[in-house]
Amino acid sequence: MSIRYETKDQIATITIDNPEKANVLDKQHSDELSEAWRQVWEDRDVRAGIITATGDRHFCAGHDISPHPELTPEEREYLRAQKMYWPHAGTVNGATIGVDGRMGDHYPRVWKPVIGAVNGWAAGAGLYLLLSSTDIRIASAEHARFKFALLSQGWLGNGPGATLLMKQLRYADAMRILLTDEPVDAPEALRIGLVNEVVPHGDIVTRAREIATHIASMPPIATRMMKEFVVRFGEARTDEAWQVQNLINTLLIQTTADGDEGRRAFNEKRRPNFTGAIRQKGEPFPELDDEQRARLDAIYQSRDF
Repeated sequence: MSIRYETKDQIATITIDNPEKANVLDKQHSDELSEAWRQVWEDRDVRAGIITATGDRHFCAGHDISPHPELTPEEREYLRAQKMYWPHAGTVNGATIGVDGRMGDHYPRVWKPVIGAVNGWAAGAGLYLLLSSTDIRIASAEHARFKFALLSQGWLGNGPGATLLMKQLRYADAMRILLTDEPVDAPEALRIGLVNEVVPHGDIVTRAREIATHIASMPPIATRMMKEFVVRFGEARTDEAWQVQNLINTLLIQTTADGDEGRRAFNEKRRPNFTGAIRQKGEPFPELDDEQRARLDAIYQSRDF
């Protein structure tokens, strides 16, 4: 297999391991990567993920776009046109649905924090992968490079690269990448906010693991729902997003044990032990007599609770 998957200390590490072919994603590697994301999603013990690649030249140089050997150019164009009008069942914009239905199978949105440790070129689908599936990005100072890699071939791309760049970067920075199709080195990627940190090449996985270890110490359900809240509602109107945030917060307090543990640990001045435990459905609160209700109403009106 060319996608390695390892777990340790509640952190999953996915490594694209095809350096002889620039860590490109052909059908086999895309399927293996999709399965790795599924394991990150479904393993309750995994609280954070890291994705990186082997070598010091390529994180991922994109998809394998070599033509199918049995197709003529005319047949290939016919099938591409057909995909626009009759996409396969179980696809989104022509891409196989992955662990979440909004994105493709090998660059999905995973509702757990994912850190990208970028060891080399991230071009085409390699850049899409970072934009769609990672939340925090650490880049190799010596080797990381970023390139849209499609406009110069006459394409906008079937993947979500252009869409995500527009949403994640300032207009001028996104347009420079998209319209010139020139590479961006690690310092420039840091300046425009494409990555969070630039570190020496030998430290990228270590630094990614330090961040992942810290995230893994946080309450896992609240962390997972914080990511989903930002992704789903980050562009909603402020009052709408705030309402959803409050509903999620109440749900966490009522149905998980970590909210109580966090408050207890804070008051007891100790490190919290977050387990992600889910509460059982309990009995309703007892009825209050007039005196109890008046007392609690007064405290409620004071907002001091």
